[in-house]
Amino acid sequence: MSDALTRTWRPSHPLDLPRVLAPLRRGSGDPATRVDASGEVWWATTTPVGPTTLRLQKDHAGTVTATAWGQGASFVLDNVPDLLGASDDDSGFVAVHDVVERGRRASRGVRLCASGRVWDVLVAAVLEQKVTNREAWRSWRELCRRFGSRAPGPVEGLWAAPDPLQLRQIRDWEWHRAGIDGARRRTLLAAASVAGRLERAVELRGVAGRELLQKVPGIGPWTAAEVAQRAWGDPDAVSVGDFHLPTIVGTALVGRPLDDEGMLEALAPYEGHRHRAVRYLGAAGVQRPRFAPRMPVRNYRTM
Repeated sequence: MSDALTRTWRPSHPLDLPRVLAPLRRGSGDPATRVDASGEVWWATTTPVGPTTLRLQKDHAGTVTATAWGQGASFVLDNVPDLLGASDDDSGFVAVHDVVERGRRASRGVRLCASGRVWDVLVAAVLEQKVTNREAWRSWRELCRRFGSRAPGPVEGLWAAPDPLQLRQIRDWEWHRAGIDGARRRTLLAAASVAGRLERAVELRGVAGRELLQKVPGIGPWTAAEVAQRAWGDPDAVSVGDFHLPTIVGTALVGRPLDDEGMLEALAPYEGHRHRAVRYLGAAGVQRPRFAPRMPVRNYRTM
């Protein structure tokens, strides 16, 4: 631990560490994230200078101690406040539905996180295109463990995602073995070839940031929104094209399933904070109806 760098930060708002960082976690077996029973969070990530591990601890007074290992330690530590929602501003948000207000009250200590980096969340989002979470998370685990980097620091079993160079070196048959079809593979390779330029989306933010991401073939509104929600905490990025979201939003707000167009109409009162409203629906316990259609599980290893 002698190579670690440490900083402390005292948030001005209540903070629930695991819930704030939950969008960055890809299933309970995510090799890049670990949450201890005490609420301590470990997170492995790529940076412009190499893989880095971050440990976050919060004491009873609310002070966060952040410890980082790896060449990108300073980079990650500088971003800790934004990672934990310091730049998230909901001052213009007004709940016009009781269920949204209920979710807002249940979200004390939860703000929109901002990882400050596009690459890791982009890889994970592309893997989730048009497949179930179960299959996408399995592919994420295999990419991290087989082609990524062992996370620096004292904890075992933590892995950072493959960086753009590592990803471009994956052989064709290895993609298939990881359960990743040709369309998602081509999208990831196209993104890897311009990865440095895509990081500018964090600076552009909003619509401009999402439009930059969509210049990559294979990245559409859904993927761009999923990245924006995590990379810069975009409060208005709606995941248009999601298999379940229109049903969830429609059932909660108007009492019936909707399509994408209807969902956007229902969310219109929250313009500027539409993703925030969706998050509050989740916090209120709104879920996909039990007997709604399910996305089929496709095993690309046998195709």
